[in-house]
Amino acid sequence: MAEEYQLYIDGEWVSTAEQIEVLNKYTQDTYAKVSKASETEVDQAVTAAEQAYKNNAMSPYERFEILKRVSELLVENKETLAQVITMEAGKPLKQARTEIERAALTFEVSAEEAKRIHGEGVPVEAAPGSENRMAFTIRVPVGVVGAISPFNFPMNLVAHKIGPAIASGNAVVLKPASKTPVSAIKLAELFHKAGLPKGFFNVVVGSGSTVGNQMMKDSRISLYTFTGSAEVGLKLKQETGMNKLILELGNNSPVIIDKEADVAAAAKNTAAKSFAFAGQVCISVQRLYVHEEVQEEFQQAFLEAIKDLKIGDPNDPETDVGPMIGEDEAKRAEEWIEEAKQAGAKILHGGTRKEALLQPTVLTDVTHDMKVVCEEVFAPVVTLIPFSDIKDCIEEVNQSPYGLQGGIFTQNIDTAFYAAKKVQVGGFMINDASQYRVDLMPYGGVKGSGWGKEGPKYSIEEMTEERLVVMNLNQ
Repeated sequence: MAEEYQLYIDGEWVSTAEQIEVLNKYTQDTYAKVSKASETEVDQAVTAAEQAYKNNAMSPYERFEILKRVSELLVENKETLAQVITMEAGKPLKQARTEIERAALTFEVSAEEAKRIHGEGVPVEAAPGSENRMAFTIRVPVGVVGAISPFNFPMNLVAHKIGPAIASGNAVVLKPASKTPVSAIKLAELFHKAGLPKGFFNVVVGSGSTVGNQMMKDSRISLYTFTGSAEVGLKLKQETGMNKLILELGNNSPVIIDKEADVAAAAKNTAAKSFAFAGQVCISVQRLYVHEEVQEEFQQAFLEAIKDLKIGDPNDPETDVGPMIGEDEAKRAEEWIEEAKQAGAKILHGGTRKEALLQPTVLTDVTHDMKVVCEEVFAPVVTLIPFSDIKDCIEEVNQSPYGLQGGIFTQNIDTAFYAAKKVQVGGFMINDASQYRVDLMPYGGVKGSGWGKEGPKYSIEEMTEERLVVMNLNQ
């Protein structure tokens, strides 16, 4: 029978009359039932967060201890929590285990950063007439953080929002993705066990039209941190007025294979990082620009590397590519592939679907106006695009409305640094695919990919305000 879960508000578990069914993404059976929040529960959660922030401030060391304990509990319960991710998200088990390890590191780094928040001295005495004054800055928490997280990393992307928020002294109201809420609820259980004072972390599950919209309109929330589509990110920006925002939005990652690349290494690397979690990663490789001098060699090696990927049941520890988050999304990607095919694209591999399981797909003979190129496909679909001149290639790369991460494979240092300076992205990888990320680095995009940075140190800067303090010494 499906296990039932409740909302977490003000340190208590709260049931509601209405529930959301969470499906096993491979079998499509009901895996869990979760209480669905109404406007009442959202208001209660924000009220609890506001009261916790105002009346029960924790010291930096207390925040450190709690976050460190949550990190330890994640490690202790890795196998159980990885299975939760696999069941509700369809993420292959070995990738789910890695996600738990990453989430533990995210909380560990957040714990350490809680003890490092600081301001700086400001030499106001250098200004004429201020010789008897001394100034410095301090960093203070913004207050209540509204966090909206996606389905694709239901534990670690929640960690990237909750960890820095708690580390910097804020209270949080979290709306996890409705398709994968159990991971966030399990995380709330760990915070409860770790001794987090009530009200500092609240989980409300429900639709964007109810929970998300009410959070957007609540003036008590000082900062919103959102990961998701560019369309929803734009709406959030428009609806939240002068509130601070951290937006991690869409992308269609470009990776350049230069004529001086290690072709075999590039093919192996990009094949693995194009199709992990069925391509449902914001920085998955989507556009592969391959120099025409190595096009045939790379294409053959890339297709061979794909053959080594195991596709199927995500509960099999050997599986590399499992189902997409739902059959509707798999159908949508299949339609984009068919549109490209009708417009002249050639399918080199894959292109077939069974329910939510879409085979890794490689397309060539594509044009820049095809959806599989110019939009975010968010599926196991890669396009191969030949080029002859690096400058022209980068101009084409930069036509994208997105700019999260990209990369280049080359043994030519001049080409590598030229590309790093010219490609319009928030993060650029040399001799690695766009999907490279470690959780302590600054992570964020430009253009339609959003603004603000994740990574605990960098999110803490976003989640605190700089306050100037000036002392008149009257000497």
